[in-house]
Amino acid sequence: MTRFQGLLSTAAIAIAFTSSSVHADTWRMATKMPVDSPEGQVFQKFADLTEEYTNGELTIDVYPNEQLGKEDAVLEQLQAGVVNIYAEGYGFMKKWVPEISWATPAFMFDDYDHWVRFMQTDMVKGWFDKIADEAGVGPLGEPTAVLRGPFRVIVSNTPINGVEDINGLKLRMHPEKLAISIWDHLGAEVITLPWTEVYQSIQKDIVQAVNSPIALVEAMRFNEVAPYIGRHDEYWQSIGFMMNLAAYDALDDDTKAGLLKAYEETGAYSRDLMFEVADASIKRMVDGGATYTELDTQPFVDALKPFYAEMEASGEMPEGYMAAVEATRVSQ
Repeated sequence: MTRFQGLLSTAAIAIAFTSSSVHADTWRMATKMPVDSPEGQVFQKFADLTEEYTNGELTIDVYPNEQLGKEDAVLEQLQAGVVNIYAEGYGFMKKWVPEISWATPAFMFDDYDHWVRFMQTDMVKGWFDKIADEAGVGPLGEPTAVLRGPFRVIVSNTPINGVEDINGLKLRMHPEKLAISIWDHLGAEVITLPWTEVYQSIQKDIVQAVNSPIALVEAMRFNEVAPYIGRHDEYWQSIGFMMNLAAYDALDDDTKAGLLKAYEETGAYSRDLMFEVADASIKRMVDGGATYTELDTQPFVDALKPFYAEMEASGEMPEGYMAAVEATRVSQ
């Protein structure tokens, strides 16, 4: 779809919404996930809490399963104010500010808390400020509040017990330059494939492994063809509630306060739910014959330090990035 066609599509949707009897204080929230998925439950919780805490002054209509379009179309609608919230990874905001891709590079951070501290730095806030200036879009509340995953694993048809087992491994990867370079440095034979082709590709030994949020392993049936599941915390993820800032600014103070309270409680709910779902899924998979291992992450972090140092020296990462990572390595 061309940009012109995308804008026509956005305009058509806007006309459809404005011509219907939608209340002025009803927000449209676009998501990719089905309503009965863990993330779908999180989004509905947010909608319910928003209505409760704003005393009905603001309601959230959730549109799951990409009903309002794919990423590019929804981002156009978000910028235009047709969609008020898009619940997805912040990486999609790179269309406006490419530096946001550096929010979640693999094995850059020692643990979840380290990543959260980095996400609270002036550097990351500056990226969001640039996006706000460029597109009129910004995060609702603390960007790391709503957890996704809740952690990442490597799923393989051969045992992986540490970073040394990555050497020569045929690893499926999405077509993203930085991610491919990282795993190539670790010694993997990186093969780019669509997500929906992973199961069959492992079954045919075209690839031997894939990185995934733990919550998606069982849903995609990867454990049937790749029974070795290793938690490696490749990177930490949150679900960004990307918001049209003009719509937010138009709310009165009490409604803003209620919306933020709903978001904060949704964050706490997401962490409890995601770990509960993950624990239950892991048990089912292990009971079904899978092997689950928690890998030592530090050797992955150490192995990539020279790679990141080279990227810093060549100017391929944002200026001051490594200094910000190091400054947040230990809680101040």
